Amino acid sequence: MSTVRGARARARIEVTAAIKDEARRQLAVDGASKLSLRAVARELGMVSSALYRYFPSRDDLLTALIIDAYDSLGASAEEAHAKVSGDGPVRRWVAVCEAARVWALAHPHEYALIYGSPVPGYTAPDTTVPAASRVALLLIAIVREAHRGAGVALTPLPAELRPEARRMADDLALDLPPEVVTALVAAWAQLFGLIGFEVFGQFHRVVEDREAFFRHAAARLGHEVGLVFPGGADAGGTSTSGGGAAPVTTASDRDAPRRGAPQSRAPRRGAADRDARS
Repeated sequence: MSTVRGARARARIEVTAAIKDEARRQLAVDGASKLSLRAVARELGMVSSALYRYFPSRDDLLTALIIDAYDSLGASAEEAHAKVSGDGPVRRWVAVCEAARVWALAHPHEYALIYGSPVPGYTAPDTTVPAASRVALLLIAIVREAHRGAGVALTPLPAELRPEARRMADDLALDLPPEVVTALVAAWAQLFGLIGFEVFGQFHRVVEDREAFFRHAAARLGHEVGLVFPGGADAGGTSTSGGGAAPVTTASDRDAPRRGAPQSRAPRRGAADRDARS
């Protein structure tokens, strides 16, 4: 009996994979808004009622594709980080950013699904959040380690932003200074904005050496979040020193209650968790 159950489980895995592969093919051709379970079933030679046993609705299939895309992106970033885990924080930050770019260029349609236009009528469930948070949490971890070690440079915040900065710090990374968390949120948005511009062709006839441009831009984002470049130079060798250097703070400089704060929480919503897409 167990042999029969094992065969059925393998068959279900194979059919599920085939459904997702066909759905990704349709995404590439028609876009997420036109994804249809009936069309997927037709291409696979299945009756639609059989496909519904695997994915009860289009939204269930979209959710599975979104989670897969985020997990694939996150795995690529984590693998790149592991290869330079012994290097300094700037090098590790840039490696994660470059891995996200490489993944996006290799999977443009999946990138469009999670960071492109919202899908009409679709709202992602909370089950997408862990996968959507993988890259962000990895970047936070790099900055946290720097904060606990050599320290991070703080850029003063305007008074009107400080309440929101404290709220974001409490919600995302209680053990990091609000100035750093604010910069992290901005860097996260700018990182995927840079990648999106390249994926969607916005750099055409503007940036030619896009790899070098991106590497420099990623290093500058690391500078903006407070990572201190050894010798005053970024990952590309560009000097970052200046007369108005920001003060450097370490974990030991934090208030005692915050030193014992928990690790950063996964963001409540990933980019694909916006209304009508995820």
